[in-house]
Amino acid sequence: MKIDIIIAYMQRYEFGHEKDFVPPITGIHLAAITPKQYEVRVIHQQVEQIDYETNADLVAISFFSGFAPAAFQLAYEFKKRRKTVIAGGPHVTYNIEESLQYFDAIVTGEAESVWKDLLRDFDEGSLKRIYKGSPTDLHDIPTPRFDLLPDKFFVKKVIQATRGCPFSCSFCTVPTLNPGFRLRPVEDVIRDASYNNFKHWWQRKVVWFWDDNLTINRKYIKELLTELKKLNVWWLTQASMDIAKDEELLRLMKSSGCIGVFFGIESFGKDSLADANKRQNKIENYKKAVDALHKKGIAVMAGFISGFDHDTKESIEEMADRLMEIGVDVPFLSIMTPFKGTPIYTTFNLQGRILSDRDWSFYNGYNVAFIPKNLSPGELLKAHRTLWKKAFSPWYSFKRIIRSLFKLRFGAILLSGFMNSFYCLKRVKGNYPIDMTKRDYSHQLKSNSEDDERIIMSTSISEQPKKVVRSF
Repeated sequence: MKIDIIIAYMQRYEFGHEKDFVPPITGIHLAAITPKQYEVRVIHQQVEQIDYETNADLVAISFFSGFAPAAFQLAYEFKKRRKTVIAGGPHVTYNIEESLQYFDAIVTGEAESVWKDLLRDFDEGSLKRIYKGSPTDLHDIPTPRFDLLPDKFFVKKVIQATRGCPFSCSFCTVPTLNPGFRLRPVEDVIRDASYNNFKHWWQRKVVWFWDDNLTINRKYIKELLTELKKLNVWWLTQASMDIAKDEELLRLMKSSGCIGVFFGIESFGKDSLADANKRQNKIENYKKAVDALHKKGIAVMAGFISGFDHDTKESIEEMADRLMEIGVDVPFLSIMTPFKGTPIYTTFNLQGRILSDRDWSFYNGYNVAFIPKNLSPGELLKAHRTLWKKAFSPWYSFKRIIRSLFKLRFGAILLSGFMNSFYCLKRVKGNYPIDMTKRDYSHQLKSNSEDDERIIMSTSISEQPKKVVRSF
């Protein structure tokens, strides 16, 4: 049997990406845990055309809320061709009833525990409506199917060593979607990092850890990095700022080839950090933490969120200057997004602050889906765009690149140069994040739903399925 795994995507910048940097691990991981008797393709809608006339027997879709309209449209197109469609992932886990309107069956939670059952049921023509995944033991997980990735991705070696995060940030679904904190055996992670069948030297050299907080377990990470040193790779990950106080860990990170770490700094306001439930972040320590990594030649990527209840137009716009002052090498600037399954969604929903007239395309990290406290939705969007344009201006981008020449190791300099040039080019070309108030996808989905109810009904799961679309 043939399976197509589709990673749904919606354009988030006016002209799209000039270069596609790194793929999500979802599709190639799901392909890896698929039994050998199935023939699998992985299609990333971000960089590849969707083959609606595929000869696959089973089609699987993965998506998060911001790309839900694209996933719903895919479901419509496959149903129009009388295919069976299923889905899963973060969006359907927290939006079960809605998702069942578009898909014949859904997977909630982590997929590994139910994926083989789903395939068996599909083979037998007895597909259930809901498959409830449970937290997975990470032992014996195979190497991702890197061979199924298209060449358009600049970095290909995305791997995972841990799953979960011990913190409970108010805007994050990880604590409920991936509960606990689990570790893969070090030897399995090293096996994945050793994979080298790539076309370009940098694809063999760079390892991107797709972890939410890789360094939490100090004993484990030090054992992992001791082994990783032997591979002579460059690696990146996400971690908490407390690593800056662990000199032994920092030395090991440097010697094992770390070139970049992402910190979720989020805000320069104490009240906003409290809103985020990020009391572990201390504003007075930001520059010290960045300096500590710079001393090891490691680039600091940092996320900042606009739209906390204590944010103002001025506090948002001045972040462009403040992130420069503390030495951030690559900023990531998003807007507060109240995803279902997060405490912030629960709070906003109880307060009547969710903008129910805005569809899921507003949940892409660059648009406003709620009523801010001190600003109107339009004012928040404008303040974020002002911040974005200033932070990625040619002058600030140039300053970060020049600064990296004196503070970072060679691989980290390349990272800083590439990422700052990537965003600066968007700024120069006017390739800004899309304002979704100027685009409307909901009418298309509504029309599809009304005009083709017969298509949906005629491919119910009571029939022998011809195609399945699922998510991870």
